[in-house]
Amino acid sequence: MLKRSLVFTSPVMLSLKNNQLVATYKDMPDVIKTVPIEDIGTILIESQMTSITMPLINALADSNVCCIICNRKDMPNVMLQPFDSNNTQCETLHNQIAIGNVLKKQLWKQIIEAKIRNQSLLLCKLGKNGGLLKPHYCNVKSGDSDNREGQAAKLYWSELFGNNFVRDRDSDGVNSLLNYGYSILRAATARAIVSSGLYPGLGLFHHNRSNAFPLADDLMEPYRPYVDEIVYGLFQEGNSSLTKSTKIDLIHTLYCDTKFGKVTRPLSVGLSFTTASLVRCFNKDASVIDFPVMK
Repeated sequence: MLKRSLVFTSPVMLSLKNNQLVATYKDMPDVIKTVPIEDIGTILIESQMTSITMPLINALADSNVCCIICNRKDMPNVMLQPFDSNNTQCETLHNQIAIGNVLKKQLWKQIIEAKIRNQSLLLCKLGKNGGLLKPHYCNVKSGDSDNREGQAAKLYWSELFGNNFVRDRDSDGVNSLLNYGYSILRAATARAIVSSGLYPGLGLFHHNRSNAFPLADDLMEPYRPYVDEIVYGLFQEGNSSLTKSTKIDLIHTLYCDTKFGKVTRPLSVGLSFTTASLVRCFNKDASVIDFPVMK
């Protein structure tokens, strides 16, 4: 079943009753909305005046709901993650810890190939020259030792948004849309990782002592073009700033169709396909991570 995404932008009291989320709006006390916990996949809380009860927090964690809390700038800042969401978590964690650098580099190579290929396919889909990237995704070395990812990125962003565009996390405009979309994607990826029994703090390539989710940063790479496509559409319509409307459009990234061979699933489900395949790689039951192909 396709899970729902809930966004709270105004002051609200969130509580639990009969295994349902109950939303009581502080400026409209007579308006009460309820949603079954089992129907929820993602909750995004923007209002700094929101209250949430402990029973609800525990119910969301038990159902592995991705609960994201934004900071005062309305950017995703905190994510709720359960400690135990998979009955083979101990075994999976042991296998994850035991992998060597050779396998890490091979898996990172697959991730970068999939990312650049999807970037190329997106450019072609938008009527641009995606062939520029083919020499890069066809020649990625183990561990991406010659940084094909970075070389492809320069071509990709120029082709997508024009020669004057610079990808900068600290800039406004299109960059702020990309930042927001990637934050939502990162949270959903972390949720899928935990659901599969993996530990998000052990990355394949990304690593930083202050980064709690390096594995999410690894696995989300081939999915970034799905965010880019939505941002490009907003940009073409003249929308290049974060508004309530553009945020909702970006959250809809989680519902984009992702294709795995003959199988099509929403992106939020596709992420679980990817994380489950990574578990098989760690268990030595497979050697290839399943990533969607942009269509």
